[in-house]
Amino acid sequence: MTKGSHGVDDVDGHDDSGTAHLGSVAVGGTAVVTGIASGPGGLGRRLADLGFLPGTTVRVVRRAPLGDPTVYELRGYQLCLRRSEAARVEIAVVAAVDTAVDAAQGG
Repeated sequence: MTKGSHGVDDVDGHDDSGTAHLGSVAVGGTAVVTGIASGPGGLGRRLADLGFLPGTTVRVVRRAPLGDPTVYELRGYQLCLRRSEAARVEIAVVAAVDTAVDAAQGG
């Protein structure tokens, strides 16, 4: 799994249509929700109820040591989603973290 130029996983971060998903954004990155992927159960509705609506800006705050779950910040609050849940949130990456610049600045 490699990172693309916008902090999105080239392999796992896109579905067959090329859509990026929230779980693929690097910690510190920012994305805008473009939609919720359809699927069985009421997860899509629950994600919308939690504020994952088109046009919403989401920031990746931190990930658990083993990579799952991840804390996201949106609409003035933080919540935690598992990778499988975040994969349902379709996004457009706004700002990615440049780790080379962060390291050079001591961050």
